[in-house]
Formats: sequence, structure tokens, C-alpha cells
Amino acid sequence: MKWSNHSRLHDCTATRMQDTLVLQNTWDVMRANDNLLKSPFFPVLFSFTVYMAFCLPFVLLDVFSPKLTFLRKYKIQQQNYPTWAMIRICIIQTVYNHIVFIFPLTVAHWYWRPVTYPVQAPGLVKALLDILACLLLFDFQNFVWHLVHHKVPWLYKNFHKVHHKHTSTFALTTEHSGAWETLSLGFFAAINPLLLNCHPLTEMLFFVVNIWLSVEDHSGYDFPWSTHRLVPFGLFGGAPHHDGHHLKFKFNYAPYFTHWDRLFGTLLKTSVKEN
Repeated sequence: MKWSNHSRLHDCTATRMQDTLVLQNTWDVMRANDNLLKSPFFPVLFSFTVYMAFCLPFVLLDVFSPKLTFLRKYKIQQQNYPTWAMIRICIIQTVYNHIVFIFPLTVAHWYWRPVTYPVQAPGLVKALLDILACLLLFDFQNFVWHLVHHKVPWLYKNFHKVHHKHTSTFALTTEHSGAWETLSLGFFAAINPLLLNCHPLTEMLFFVVNIWLSVEDHSGYDFPWSTHRLVPFGLFGGAPHHDGHHLKFKFNYAPYFTHWDRLFGTLLKTSVKEN
């Protein structure tokens, strides 16, 4: 019996070590470049680079899919495609927001709260659960913010209306917003990993996942491998969910998951094309 207990304890310890080692090599490489990570320029460059990298494939789709039937069938609003002028305006708005609003805040954060990085990486399971927790919390915060800014006409007109310039979304409309919306939603994303005491690597992974889901939401495309098709029971809305919001305005306020819209009766029954 003692041997059996010892064996189980050894197996559990080995499993925990393997779980940690999955991310440890990546974390070691990142810590070896801690001068970059601790730079006041890193957060804004990281955010902008990841965002543009995720947008680029969809921009290419918008360029080529009108001419290619096998791609065009995945476009949600097939009659609407962004023009080069629309793309240019969105890029300029994104660059402006990052330079004028986001960068000064990251410098202030760098000055008042210097970053320290632990030696050990988080366990893979712990990191995944923390990312999910951050997403669920952000989804709730965004839902409340979004609902209030639609229900109060003054807030909509002065702060949120700019994001609704396009009733047919494309990837670069993700960050086409004014200062208040950029800063308030950015604050939610930044504060949640701190509230949940996440590891710095988990925090960065959450930012990557959050940016990807936001871009996918605004992409205007519904693929067989899209996130909402991978999550069962209609729990995740995805691009059709958010496209419906931009088209109808009074429904689908949650950015990712559907449970808050179901609970508040604001879920639009969208018909997703079967591919």
C-alpha cells in the first residue's frame, strides 16, 4: 500500500512537472530578452504588431474573395466589401490611437509599476484556465459597457457611434473607435489578468487570444473552422453574432459568448450559413 501511494505521488509530481515544462522553454527564451519585455515601447508595439498580423489575412481575403467564388461563399454580407479608402482610414485610426492614447499609458505604467518576471513558467492547464477566466470576465465587462452605450443616447452619440460607421464589418474595423472606447475596453483587458493574479506569460497569451477573437468577430467571414463552430451548444457567437449587431444595432451586445444576450433577451437569432 505504501509503495502504491508513493507511486501515485511520483506520477502526480511528474505530471505537474510536464505541465509546467510545456511553457517553460518559451518563457526562458522570453526572459532572456527581458530588456525588450521591460521596455516602455514593448506593450504598444506588441499590441499593434499582433493586431495587424491578425488583420492581414482577412484584408487579403477582402481583396481576392470578390473574384474567387470558393472564397466569396464564406463572406457573411457578400454584397459588401471594404474599399481601399475604408481600409486606409481604419489603419490611420489604429495608428493614431496607439500613438496618442495607448503609448502614453504604457509609459506611465512602466514608470510607476516596473515589471518583474518570475523564473518559473505557469502550468499549461493553469494558464488555459486563467485565459478562459479573463475572457469570461472581459466578455461580461464589455457586455455591460456596450449595452449601456447603446441604451443611453448621449453615450452612443458621443462615444460609440464612430465604431458603428460600418454596418458590414471587416477586420480593420475592430479598433476603429474613439479615445474613450479604446481606453475603457483596453483598461478592462489590462486589469483582468491583474485581478486574477495571472502569470505574465498568461497575461500575454490572453492579450493574443483576445485580439484574435476581436479581429475574427469583425472579420465578416464565417468559415467551417471559425471559433463559434468549434465551441458547442451555441455558447460562442463569433463573426455572425457580431456582424448581426452591426447590422441590427439593438441585439448581440456581448463580444464573444452568447449567455449574457440570452439572459437579457438581446440575442438575435442569426442564420449561419452551413458550409
